[in-house]
Amino acid sequence: MKFKYTVCFLKQGNRILMLNREKAPIMGIWNGVGGKIEGNESPVQAALREVWEETGIRLNHFFSEGVVEWTTSNGSVDGIHVFLAVLDQSLDYPTPIKTREGILDWKKIDWILDANNLGIPEKVPHYLPFLLNDEGYHAFHYKAGGIIYEKSEDRE
Repeated sequence: MKFKYTVCFLKQGNRILMLNREKAPIMGIWNGVGGKIEGNESPVQAALREVWEETGIRLNHFFSEGVVEWTTSNGSVDGIHVFLAVLDQSLDYPTPIKTREGILDWKKIDWILDANNLGIPEKVPHYLPFLLNDEGYHAFHYKAGGIIYEKSEDRE
């Protein structure tokens, strides 16, 4: 299924480049960069474009990717396309940086994965470990505060 949005995590060593958003719906929350899929873009094309637009970093590929889906309160299925890129250690990217979307800054992976961290979207600590540790495509369904995980080579 193709959803409307992407989120991309850019990893370098033991840290990930995060964006503290200044716009709804998750204003004040640290998250990966990303945004809306435009026109006939594939999720990968949209993710590559969003990374470039929001960070100035040009990527060729992702280490891992997938879809996180959930059932909304009205019973419909919603979701987001998720991506992880591994940046070369030689890339010098000093932060914090103020952008039109918010503030970019490096955050330690342990801080992001802390399930008690209220400064990040609640689903991130549940699916990000899979993206960090296993190259390829992943499918997740978020239910009752947890992730039902399925490793898959098929892109939906």
